[in-house]
Amino acid sequence: MAQNLKEIRRRIKSVQNTQKMTSAMKLVSAAKLRRAQERANQARPYAEALRDVLEELAKNAASLRHPLLTERPVVRRGYIVLTSDRGLCGPYNAGVLRVVQRERQGQEAALVAVGKKGRDIFRRRKEEILAEFTPIGDNPSYLLAEAIGQEATAAFLSGRVDQVDLVWASSVSSVLSRPKVEQLLPVVRPRSDQPSGGVVPLFEPDEERVLAGLLPAYVNGVIYSALVDAKAAEHAARMLAMDSATNNAGDLIRSLILLRNRARQAAITSEIAEIVGGAAALE
Repeated sequence: MAQNLKEIRRRIKSVQNTQKMTSAMKLVSAAKLRRAQERANQARPYAEALRDVLEELAKNAASLRHPLLTERPVVRRGYIVLTSDRGLCGPYNAGVLRVVQRERQGQEAALVAVGKKGRDIFRRRKEEILAEFTPIGDNPSYLLAEAIGQEATAAFLSGRVDQVDLVWASSVSSVLSRPKVEQLLPVVRPRSDQPSGGVVPLFEPDEERVLAGLLPAYVNGVIYSALVDAKAAEHAARMLAMDSATNNAGDLIRSLILLRNRARQAAITSEIAEIVGGAAALE
């Protein structure tokens, strides 16, 4: 019985230490989440402004021609998959990878793995990886987005893939994220059916050269916006996972304390019974 009590006390101490770690990780993730949300809110207007310029071009240019706008039959699709470098973030990575599998539907595909978790899983599955970018860090840079955009653009222009989709977990709120898929290449032609309001903008030196500089910037801007959005979703998922782990550890500690008390009571009862039995034998 003494050995059993010792084991229960050891387990209580172990779970208490785990609870302290998960509680600290929750607080760290909450602090990182606030900063990540600020970066995501700052990055979003940039991509929207580039989209507005594309729309102006579509309204006023006679025709838009560029290799990054060229659509062709999709035989082989490429995916830029954003996952985390570390675990302990609940279903965050599994949700993104599940969406990739659903979108493929058995179709031949090539992958750009951004984040260690996705890369490791693709390697175990022996998937074709066009490029990998790890680690991402807690503050993804625009240079990283440019490097990813260059790889995706090169694969599309060379014909290795016919379409490139961007897949990531988008942060809906502090407690909710949702996997999202967005076609990156060919760039979806903006709507040109709306009137320009009587104001005809001037593009210098001309529409074609403006478009040649704008489209790569737009691709990089969309990737960067997704990177910081995914990082916010990752911190939110980890904060929730650590909160759940902390609560579960508390429940387990209470159960173990109850078990310890019962074991102590049983030991005391056994000792009393032995004393009473010994006294009765002496009479």
